[in-house]
Amino acid sequence: MSKKQIAQVRAVELRNRIQEYLDVKGTIPKGTAPTQQEKAEQKKKRILAHLQGTEEDWNDYKWQLKNRISDLETLRELISLDEAEIEAVRTVGEKFRWSVSPYYLSLIDDDNKYDPIKLQSIPVLAELNEEGFADPMAEEYTNPAGAITRRYPDRVIINVTNQCAMYCRHCQRRRNIGSSDLHTSRKQLQKSIDYIKANPEIRDVLITGGDALLLSDAALDWLLGELDAIESVEFIRLGSRVLVTMPQRITDNLVSILKKYPPLYINTQFNHPKELTPEAKEACDKLVNAGIPLGNQAVLLNGINNDKYVMRLLNQELLKFRVRPYYIFHAKRVIGTMHFRTSIDDGIEIMEYLRGFTSGMAIPTYIINAPQGHGKTPLMPEYLISRGKDHVTIRTWEGRVFDVPNSPTRDIKEFI
Repeated sequence: MSKKQIAQVRAVELRNRIQEYLDVKGTIPKGTAPTQQEKAEQKKKRILAHLQGTEEDWNDYKWQLKNRISDLETLRELISLDEAEIEAVRTVGEKFRWSVSPYYLSLIDDDNKYDPIKLQSIPVLAELNEEGFADPMAEEYTNPAGAITRRYPDRVIINVTNQCAMYCRHCQRRRNIGSSDLHTSRKQLQKSIDYIKANPEIRDVLITGGDALLLSDAALDWLLGELDAIESVEFIRLGSRVLVTMPQRITDNLVSILKKYPPLYINTQFNHPKELTPEAKEACDKLVNAGIPLGNQAVLLNGINNDKYVMRLLNQELLKFRVRPYYIFHAKRVIGTMHFRTSIDDGIEIMEYLRGFTSGMAIPTYIINAPQGHGKTPLMPEYLISRGKDHVTIRTWEGRVFDVPNSPTRDIKEFI
């Protein structure tokens, strides 16, 4: 065959490899699909009518926060629940706090009992399973000062609040949620700042919670300014899910504050393509256009995204929103969340299916957190089969095996 014929045969082979995904892709609900937008708009009207709100209210994050749905009677009026689901919300609510922003609630599809938005936001009886740990990351034992968590040599976390726009049912810090919203005191924040100043090897600070962006604009401005003034701090990261659960929080004033402190990065947590709505895109655009890079840290969740097609679509859609897929976290062993746990095999299969089958930009790192706060450990399919002195044997994304020369590194001076 000619070179062109070989290329044409290969092109057909590659097209056939993607066909199974194309056959499924259109069946996966996503937030930008017209049918999903129409359903969300109808639910929005129902919620506004019940809460006696206006379109202006809906676009005001303070209204969204004030009107979080956290009582069963209101919830019953706004989404469809059968008797078993009603009893589950009532029973679980006696032990674990729950709350959902009006915006996120509007994304629930009443026609699907196993809707991925519903599973992440509405309590189920499985939360009463006592298996797991309140603090699987041993954060209480890695707190040297103030509100800091320190697990690595050059970076720390500052936990600034327990407040969220929605209390996700898979939350790793549900032990901190309590019964009311509490921001970390200025005194504790100052102790955290002083600790970072006293330890100049710390170059990377992650502000999280709760949700870092639920601090007031003034509090964020003060904290970012204090950290930015520390010479040894090279950059700051914010952990926030408001892009997913309450995108109205990304106001022009907030953006003007954040862009004063480059380099600043925001990592969020989209777990399903249905969460990638036009409202979420508008919020992402505001941040990216202000020069703030966005990353996504999905959590692998049973019944939500432990599916190679769903995760592939999620990561591809994220890139269209200019959000870089960063991590897929294997769900931690948190008490009340064990029904969301998947097998590690699920994660490996997803990673196997992403490599080579989609853009490298759409491939995050699959992470398991070692127990007791011993750090993030990446897992991936085995592409290095064997390693010898003179060659290595590799497996490609298609399962083809090759020997590759493994020449020893020589001093560059020998060549010059």
